[in-house]
Amino acid sequence: MMFKTYLKIAWRSLKKNKLVSFINILGLALGIATCLVISLYVIEEFSYDRFFKDSDRIFRVTLDAKIGEQTLSEASVMAPVAETFKAEIPEVQVSTRVLNLHSNTKVRIGDKVIRKGNTAFVDPNFFEVFDLPFASGDPATALSNPNSVVLTEDQATALFGKDNAINQAIKLEGIGYYSSQYLDLSGDYTVTGVIKNIPENSHFDFAMLASMLGNPDAKNQSWLSGNYVTYLLLNKGATADQVETKIPTLTRKYMEDQMKQGLGMGFDEFFEKGNHVYLNLQPLTDIHLNNQFAGKGDFEAGGDLQTVLIYCAIAVFMLLIACINFMNLSTAGSSQRSKEIGVRKVMGSGKQDLVFQFLSESLIAVFIAMVLGLLLAKLALPFFNGFADKSLSLGFLFQPVVFLTLLALILLVTLMAGGYPAFFLSAFKPIESLKKKIIRSNRSGLRSSLVVFQFTVSVVLIIGTIVVSQQMNYIQNKDLGYDKEQLIVLRDAGLLGEHLDVFKDKLKGDPRIKNITKSAYIPSGPTDTNSQNLIIDESMSSTLRMIQYGIDEEYIPTLGMEILAGRNFSLDLGSEENNIIINQTAAKELGIEDDPVGQVFEKRTDNQGGREEVRVVGVVKDFVAKSLREPIKPLMMVYNPYYSLIMKVEKSELQPLLADMQSIWNGFNTGEAFHYAFLDELYNETYIQEAKMGSFLTVLSLMTIFVACLGLFGLVTFTAEQRIKEIGIRKVLGSTVNQIVGMLAKDFIKLVGISLIIAFPAGYFFMDMWLGNFAYHIDIAWWIYALAAGITLVIAFGTICLRSVKAALMNPVESLKSE
Repeated sequence: MMFKTYLKIAWRSLKKNKLVSFINILGLALGIATCLVISLYVIEEFSYDRFFKDSDRIFRVTLDAKIGEQTLSEASVMAPVAETFKAEIPEVQVSTRVLNLHSNTKVRIGDKVIRKGNTAFVDPNFFEVFDLPFASGDPATALSNPNSVVLTEDQATALFGKDNAINQAIKLEGIGYYSSQYLDLSGDYTVTGVIKNIPENSHFDFAMLASMLGNPDAKNQSWLSGNYVTYLLLNKGATADQVETKIPTLTRKYMEDQMKQGLGMGFDEFFEKGNHVYLNLQPLTDIHLNNQFAGKGDFEAGGDLQTVLIYCAIAVFMLLIACINFMNLSTAGSSQRSKEIGVRKVMGSGKQDLVFQFLSESLIAVFIAMVLGLLLAKLALPFFNGFADKSLSLGFLFQPVVFLTLLALILLVTLMAGGYPAFFLSAFKPIESLKKKIIRSNRSGLRSSLVVFQFTVSVVLIIGTIVVSQQMNYIQNKDLGYDKEQLIVLRDAGLLGEHLDVFKDKLKGDPRIKNITKSAYIPSGPTDTNSQNLIIDESMSSTLRMIQYGIDEEYIPTLGMEILAGRNFSLDLGSEENNIIINQTAAKELGIEDDPVGQVFEKRTDNQGGREEVRVVGVVKDFVAKSLREPIKPLMMVYNPYYSLIMKVEKSELQPLLADMQSIWNGFNTGEAFHYAFLDELYNETYIQEAKMGSFLTVLSLMTIFVACLGLFGLVTFTAEQRIKEIGIRKVLGSTVNQIVGMLAKDFIKLVGISLIIAFPAGYFFMDMWLGNFAYHIDIAWWIYALAAGITLVIAFGTICLRSVKAALMNPVESLKSE
C-alpha cells in the first residue's frame, strides 16, 4: 500500500514538471533505442560461426608469403595440406577442405535449368567438423560417393518442390578456373542429404555441397599453389600454438623439392633472399570480422572489426549521453525541492520515506523511458535492417542474460539519477530545508564536466561524418585510370556457350554501342582474378607476382585506358599468344621503366617448373584494379578473351538498347536469364561499407547533438529558474534582453568551447586511423574542424537562446514577488 502511495506521488511530481520530465524521458528513450539497435548489430556480428558445437576448436589454415616485393595473404592453401596435417600432427583430430565453385554453376533436371545458390566441393568428412543439422540423410555417409551432393532445404524446395529430394538425380554444369588452369566441374549427381538452411551468421553460405571425391584436382600434390580452404578440428585441450610450432618442419619437408624445381632455389636460399612462406591457423570465430582475406579465398566479403568497434563505442557513448542528461536534469531539479523536503519532515516523514519517494520518481521515469526506447527501437529496426542488409529482431531481449542486463540498467540509472535527492537532500534538517539553507554541493561542477563530455562526443561524430563524406567524394572523383561511365557489364555472357560470339557480333553491329570487349576482368566489383603466375628474371634468382588480366584487342579502348609506351594487342600483326602488356607499376618493379617495350621474361606455367617466354609489347597507364584501399599492384595483360562482355554505350539510348539486347539474348533459347550491371554501380558497391558508415554517422551525429541539446536546454531552464530573482533585479537596474541572454549563455558556451578543444585531437586520432584503411585518401584539412566547431556552436547557442530569451523577457515584477 505504501509503495502504491510512493508511485502515485511520483507520478504527480512528473506531471507537475511536464517540460523537464518530457526532455528527461525523451532523451533517455532515444539513447536506449539507439543502443539497443546498435547492440543487436554488434551482437550479431560477433556471433558468427559460434553456433557450431566445437567452434572454439576449429581453425582455418591461411597462407602468409612474400616473394620478391610481393606479399600474399590467402585464406586458401595447397590441396595436400589437410591430409598431411592430419597424418603428421597429433593435435589435429579432423582436417577437411572446401573448394568454392566461383563459376556460376547451373543445375539441370531433365530439360529444366535452374541457377540458384552457391556450390562448393567439400571433403566427405566435412560434417565431422561442421555439425550442420540434417533434415534427411546420414551425415557420416552423405558424401562418401564421388557424385553425391547435399542440398539445403531452400535449395531442395527450389529444385524439387514438395517432393522428397533424396536419391533425386541432378546435373551440375560449370567451369572453374584454378591454379592457372580450367577445371571442368560438370557431372551427374545424386542427392544424398538435405540439411537445414545454414544460419545467416555463418562465414559460408552454400546451397549445394558436392563430394570432393568428384573433383579431379583434389589429389593435386603441389605445395606451391592451391585454392583449397582448409579447416582443422583440434583435439580437446590442444592449442593452435602447439600446431603452429610443427608446421615449418612440414612445409620444408614437402615444399623444398618442388621449390627447387619450380623456382630454381632451395628452401634456405628462398628465405635468405628475403622471401618467406608460412602457414598459420586462424580461429573460426575470427573469420567474419577479419577482412584481411576479403577477395583472397574468403567465401564472403565479411565484416570489419574496426567498424563494429566504432559502432559499439557509439552505442555506449549515446547511452552515456542520454543517462548523463537524465541524471543532470534530475539532480538539478531536485535542489529546488528543499521546501518540499522540509514540509514532509515536519509532517512526520522519515529519511527512509523520502529515500523511497525520490527513488520511485526516478524509477518511474526510467521505466517509461525504457518502454518508449523499446518501441522506438522496434520502429527503427526495419529501416536499420534495410540499411545494414540484416534481419535483426528484438527477440534477443527475451534471453535471460539480455533481460537481466536491461533490468540492471534500469536500476543503475535509477540509483544514479535519484541517489542525490534520495540520500543527500533527505538528510537535511527541516529548519534548514524550510529556510532554503541547503549547501550547494559540487554537483554543478560535475554537471559542467558531463556537458563537456556530451558535446565532445557530438563534435567527434560531426568530424567523423565530414571526413567520411569527403573521402567518399574523393573516391567518386579520383582519376582511376579508366572510364567507368556508360559501361554495361554482362558477367554471364559465357552462359550462351557456342552462341556467345554470334551474340557479340550482333551487338557490335549496333550503332548505339561504341565499343565491345570480351573479357571477364573488370576493375571494380566482383571480377575474375588470377595472380598465380610469376615473372622470373634472366638470373632465375627473383620473382615478381603479378595480377593477370585476360583481355582482347578491344579491352583497353572500351575502358578508356591509356597506353604510355608500345602498342595494344592487334590480331592484324599475327598471334599475340606470348605477348603481354604491363602497367607502370610492373615496369618500375621489373626495373624496365626507361625501356620496357621488347623486354623478354619467363612466365611460370605450372607447378612442375614449366616456363614460357613472354615479350612486353606495351605499357598501360596505372589504373585502380581493385579498390583505393590498397596500392596499385604490378599487373600484366595477356591475350585471352573469354566469358564476359563489357560495352561502351550511348547514354541517351540506354533503355531501348537494353530491351533489344535482352530480345537477342532470349532468341537463343538457352533457358538462361539476361542479367546486366553498370560498371559505375559496381564501383560504388565496392565502397558500400564506407557509404553506409557515412550515412550512419550522419544520423548518429544528429541524434547525439539533439540529445545533448535536450540536456543543455534543460540545464538552461534550471539555471534560469535558479537565477530568476537575479534576472528581475538586473532588468529593474536597466539590463537589456541581450545582456541577460549573454549572461546566461556565457558559461555554457565556455563549456562547449572546452569540448571543442578535447574533441579536435580525438577526432583526428580516430579518423586518421580510419583513413589508414585506404592507400589513397584525403588529408584532414583545417576547415573540417572549423565547420564542426561552427555547427556545434550555432546549435548550442540556438538551444541556449531558445530558453534564456524567454527568461529575459519575463516581467521583473513577477520574478521579484515575495514567496
